[in-house]
Amino acid sequence: MRNKIAKSEAEWREQLTEEQYRVTREQGTEPPFSGDYRVSDEHGIYHCVCCQAPLFENEHKFDAGCGWPSFDRPLGKHSVEERPDSSHGMLRTEVVCAHCDAHLGHVFPDGPPETTGLRYCINSVAIDFHGGE
Repeated sequence: MRNKIAKSEAEWREQLTEEQYRVTREQGTEPPFSGDYRVSDEHGIYHCVCCQAPLFENEHKFDAGCGWPSFDRPLGKHSVEERPDSSHGMLRTEVVCAHCDAHLGHVFPDGPPETTGLRYCINSVAIDFHGGE
């Protein structure tokens, strides 16, 4: 596991778009169906928009009908961290990049039962797709 990437608020703001900053650094959420949530057969890996750490494989993406990219598992056990989130009057599990603490989304226990049974519901502005990896 590599060291955590730490940048100042000003450095993150300079690097990211306003929407990327709002979602990844301020625990925001993009509107459903506003980003790239479609499933394709292209092989590749989704990386953190903040630090470019590899997070999710495209082959584990599925259409959950929720309007956000959904995956049944992260790329590896050290790709993401899960944290309790009691904001908005509910108990959820937040998913953050293990390398830079960028807020990615949440994980829910309603994914495909034939795989992990989990649904990593991820903001599309928090990830970049790198095809062919």
